[in-house]
Amino acid sequence: MASLDDVARAAGVSTATVSRALSGRGRTSEATRQRVRAAADALGYVASATASSLASGRAENIGVIVPLMDRWFFATVLDGIAARLAPRGYDLTLYNLTDDPAQRRRLFETSLRRGRVDGLIVLSVALTDDEVAALETLDLPVVGLGVPRGELPALRVDDTAVGRAAAEHLLALGHREIVHIGQSVGAEEVAGRAPAFDIPTRRRAGFEAAMAAAGAAARFVESDFTVDGARRAAVALLRGGGGGAADAGTGAARRPTAIFAASDEMAYGVLTAARDLGLRVPEDLSVIGVDGHDLAELFGLTTIDQFPHAQGERAGDAILAALGRPAAGAPGTPAGLAAPAGLAAPAGLGAPGGLGAPGGLGAPGGSESLDGSEVDASLPFALVTRGTTAPPPRS
Repeated sequence: MASLDDVARAAGVSTATVSRALSGRGRTSEATRQRVRAAADALGYVASATASSLASGRAENIGVIVPLMDRWFFATVLDGIAARLAPRGYDLTLYNLTDDPAQRRRLFETSLRRGRVDGLIVLSVALTDDEVAALETLDLPVVGLGVPRGELPALRVDDTAVGRAAAEHLLALGHREIVHIGQSVGAEEVAGRAPAFDIPTRRRAGFEAAMAAAGAAARFVESDFTVDGARRAAVALLRGGGGGAADAGTGAARRPTAIFAASDEMAYGVLTAARDLGLRVPEDLSVIGVDGHDLAELFGLTTIDQFPHAQGERAGDAILAALGRPAAGAPGTPAGLAAPAGLAAPAGLGAPGGLGAPGGLGAPGGSESLDGSEVDASLPFALVTRGTTAPPPRS
C-alpha cells in the first residue's frame, strides 16, 4: 500500500505539501495540487481515516439512526442521503434503534459518544425524553426526518394534508363509505410519539377532517404498518367483522367502497385481501396508499407519493449545511428544517427538481397541528392516480 512518503517522492514535493494538497487545507498552487493528486491516483494512495481525523478534527462520517433496516422506505431514504454525502467524501454509519432498552441505552450512552461521526440524521424514530436530552449533549449537528418529536430540528411532510388529499380524492369520485386503515396515538404522548408530530396520527387527522367537511362518517381500523397486518385488518373489515358502521335498517356492518391505507405496503395487504375475498379492484373496492413505493406502478396503485429518495437528499443537504459544507447548488443553511416547538418555522421547500408526478402537488409550508400549534411541513408530496381507484359501484 502506497504511503504519504511514496506520493511525495513521486510528485517531487514534501510530505507536508502532499498533506495540504490532498486535504484542501493550507496554501498550495493549483499546479502542485494537480501533480500531487495525479501521483496519489497513480499509486492508489488512500489517506488514513484516523490520521485525517486527527489532523482535521473531522471524522468525515455521518451517523444515521434508523428504526428498521429492512423496510423499503428507509432503504430508499438512506440511498438518497448517501447520494448527497458520498460525493463530498462522507461515509455513513448506521445505528439501528430497536425496542430493547439495553440496546438503546448503549447507543445513546456509549456508541454515539465515541466521536466517530461529525453529525447525526435521525429517521422517524420515537425517542424518549432522556434520549432527546442525550442528543443535545453530544455537541453535534442533528437533523431529523419525520421524527415524532418537536424538540429536534427536522424535515417533515405535511401528513395532515396527505391524509386530507387521500380522502378528498375518494370523496371526489363519489365514495362515502370510506375506511382508513392505519395507526394513531391519543391526546397524550405515547412511547416518544407526540400527537402533534406523529406521522400516522396526522394522516388520520387529515382523513377525518376531510370526511367531516363532506358530512361523511370517518371510519378507522387499527393496523400495524405491514402487508400482513393490513391484509388481516382488511379481511375482517370486508367480511363485515371490524370497523364497519352499522346499516340503519339491518344493524349489519356496511362494507366500505373505498379504503385509504396509511402506506403503500399496507395497501398491498388490502389488495391481497380483496383478491382473496373475490372483490374486484376498483369495480367493487377502491384502494389508495401513501409513499410512492417502487412497486406501486406495477400494482397500478393510486398513491400519495412522498418522494422518499428526494427526502434523503434533502436530509443529506441539511446535515452538510449544518457542518458548513453545503453541497453544490444546495442552500447554504439547513433550509426546510422545522424549528423546534415554540420557535418560528422557516419557509418550506418546493418540489424536488425533475420530479413531475401526475396529480396535485402538496404545497409546502406550515399547517396546524393536532394541538393547534404551527407545524412546519417543508417536503412535497403528490397524488398519483392509477387504476385502483374509481367511482363507487352503483347500488
